[in-house]
Amino acid sequence: MTSLIPEGATRLTVVGAPTVAQRKPSWLKQAAPLAGPNYRDIKDTMRGLSLHTVCEEAGCPNIHECWEDREATFLIGGEDCTRRCGFCQIATGKPKRYDREEPRRVAEAVAEMGLHFAVVTGVARDDLPDKAAWLYAETCRQIHARLRHCGVELLIDDFHGDADLLRMVIDAEPEVLAHNLETVRRLFRHVRPAFDYDGSLQLLDRARQWSQAATKSNLMLGLGETEDEVRETMRDLRGVGCQILTIGQYLQPTHKHLALQRFVDPAEFLRYAHYGRELGFDHVESGPLVRSSYRAGRQAQNAGAWSRPQPALAGPS
Repeated sequence: MTSLIPEGATRLTVVGAPTVAQRKPSWLKQAAPLAGPNYRDIKDTMRGLSLHTVCEEAGCPNIHECWEDREATFLIGGEDCTRRCGFCQIATGKPKRYDREEPRRVAEAVAEMGLHFAVVTGVARDDLPDKAAWLYAETCRQIHARLRHCGVELLIDDFHGDADLLRMVIDAEPEVLAHNLETVRRLFRHVRPAFDYDGSLQLLDRARQWSQAATKSNLMLGLGETEDEVRETMRDLRGVGCQILTIGQYLQPTHKHLALQRFVDPAEFLRYAHYGRELGFDHVESGPLVRSSYRAGRQAQNAGAWSRPQPALAGPS
């Protein structure tokens, strides 16, 4: 049996399946575009703020495009996550502090950057009684208070199925409530050991029933799933009313992360986009370089959850 574990690795994906070489195919090679005025302005602003953007820290290939649209993704709750997912670059450990001033600082940054749409995600904080639900809710409220036309997407974990904590978040009225399934049912326990497949579907179902927010999820491909399994997962998501779906290529960050099993051909991504439209998703973004927050504002627009502000309305209230 071929080993899945590269030398020194501690995690694997599918027993018995060979890993693939990390040399990227041509469709994953992207020339960096010239920096536009909005991108340069946001980058200059971020240099003076003690905040974290997923855009920079994750090395997102779409950062120029999103920042030029004045969209950015913030990471709240600290630098250490209380859970360990084999695909994620964020460190696992005991969080050092709980910064209750962070929502204010994020909102001030959003206003200073003049963002049109902000995505807020965070590390899992199972060490806290409220699992950081208040941080998400308060950040959303603070952004809306300072920049009333800025759309907000909250990308949350599952709060271990606590319905009251989910209500706390959706009561803040984000335009989009996102929770990423990430992979198919067969691989879920291995890829997301601290989560539950059906529990994640239940969260999205509750969010759709309890709020006006558009619901959203994400899938990573290349972990050993089959095309039939991806389609089944897409049906599961539509079955709970999920409106927005992003699908992208998993890239193994280091040899200690989940082993990459295959590079997915662009034609397969196009098939998923077509199938998603057949299933009735309001928006499906599917491609090798797609990430969860890619074109988040445009996704919200297509789902009817948010309208991009006109220039005269784009300033603070």
